[in-house]
Amino acid sequence: MPVAIERQETRSIIRLEGECPVGSAMDLKNLLVESLNRDQPVEVDLTGAREIGISVLQLLWAAEQEAARRNKVFGCLVSEEAISAAYEAGFERFPGTSGTETSRG
Repeated sequence: MPVAIERQETRSIIRLEGECPVGSAMDLKNLLVESLNRDQPVEVDLTGAREIGISVLQLLWAAEQEAARRNKVFGCLVSEEAISAAYEAGFERFPGTSGTETSRG
């Protein structure tokens, strides 16, 4: 399964590995909703993801917006491949990052 969750005392970590196509989006959505409903920060680890579909990017963007609305900490750990996927899909930065990771000069 390319989507898994690790619940720690101080945070929830959602990991995506390998290819993350549209089919992974429903699993990711369920874990994001569950994690955002908990009273701890949420981190999404995409360092092991090789391909990220647009639906996954859209879910991460929506999760970032919902976390901000709830004053919750939300962040993503990303690989260069993930940054490239977001940039090619039209995102100015990768959801859940400060934006410095995606700067293109």
